[in-house]
Amino acid sequence: MPRKYIKRFMPNPDVIRRQKALKVFGNVLYNPNLWCLNRRSAAGAFAVGLFMAFVPLPSQMIMSAGLAIACGVNLPLSIALVWITNPITMPVIFYFAYKLGAWLMNVPPQPFHFELNWDFIMQQMSTIGPPFLLGCGVCAVVSSIIGYFGIRGLWRYSVVRSWQKRRVTKLPQNLT
Repeated sequence: MPRKYIKRFMPNPDVIRRQKALKVFGNVLYNPNLWCLNRRSAAGAFAVGLFMAFVPLPSQMIMSAGLAIACGVNLPLSIALVWITNPITMPVIFYFAYKLGAWLMNVPPQPFHFELNWDFIMQQMSTIGPPFLLGCGVCAVVSSIIGYFGIRGLWRYSVVRSWQKRRVTKLPQNLT
């Protein structure tokens, strides 16, 4: 069952609540829905985490935590899923998002080279910004929908399968 597998990696809620940095959230962290792992909270956490993974801002984890708290879904799972776009995978994923946005806007992809200064970033945002942001938005919505319904389906499949196994083991033995 996915619950048993995921629970192995979940932090203890009491340890997290005692963290001084998280005192800002106050009593909000005592909501049991943020820590329980059921089909609804896991599917919602996947939707939140995958959506926020495609937001091209450096504060993805904080925004994911805020959205998970607002939606009442599993907090650690939604924060962990943001790391799909980590420093190693981010260039490939965001390049795909840019290409998708350029294709949807029917504009030719611009050649890209990188310089680390503010003028370069502002100039590039005026040329590649709109297709990039559109591609990120489409990827965020599509991945969150697929993640939500995929986890709900996987969870349902797992429960039905365990019911079937239980039914087979409880059948009376035929005596011949």
